[in-house]
Amino acid sequence: MISALSPAWPAPPGVCAYFTTRRGGTSIGAYASLNLATHVGDDPAAVAANRARLSQALDLPTAPRWLAQIHGAQAVDVTRPTATPPVADAAWTSARHVVCAVLTADCLPILLCNLAGTKVAAIHAGWRGLAGGVIANTCEKFAAAGPWIAWIGPGIGPQAYQVGADLREQFLALDEAYAEAFHDAEGAWHANLARIAHHQLLRAGATNIDTYAGCTDSQPADFPSFRRDGVCGRFASLIWISEETPQC
Repeated sequence: MISALSPAWPAPPGVCAYFTTRRGGTSIGAYASLNLATHVGDDPAAVAANRARLSQALDLPTAPRWLAQIHGAQAVDVTRPTATPPVADAAWTSARHVVCAVLTADCLPILLCNLAGTKVAAIHAGWRGLAGGVIANTCEKFAAAGPWIAWIGPGIGPQAYQVGADLREQFLALDEAYAEAFHDAEGAWHANLARIAHHQLLRAGATNIDTYAGCTDSQPADFPSFRRDGVCGRFASLIWISEETPQC
């Protein structure tokens, strides 16, 4: 049985959201075991089996709208299925039963929904996406949707995420408020991606933001981590609109 958890956030009835762990799949070796990504070198048959297990375990209404993620800032409407995954790093929809999904392994998965339960989104946000505006581009879709909330999922924590001074300067050039997201530990800068994302979500108008407390790097039994392992799988964060009454 796969391991999938529900975010701790005040989503309205009918909005379904989950994030997976690495447990319960068929992949082996560096990808063990619930790798859901096709682009990391895993056996395609194993990934297909893992995705089938995911759909069955969560009783997904439709196949997830997977993206071809490139660490960019594009947000796409995934209401209509496409022959190939759209090149983007965020997916949104206002349609019922359309499953928005992102894959991560240190970058932040971020889920959004409005309180009316009529619009949802999933964002893949690493430092490039955060610097490039993927959060702002996605949140623009919620401007007319009424109050909306956000959940920041498992990503690499600041204790494990050492970065160069140039990355810190890049963010400070965007906004000096980002200084609080960097700290110097024994002469090396460490970045807090979740704090950067929180700042951007607040600025974009989120009325509530909840954040997963753990770190992908420090939870090897639960999550893959590219910084920790190099070659590894990816876990998924998914969100969709079900019915007006809770079904998930």
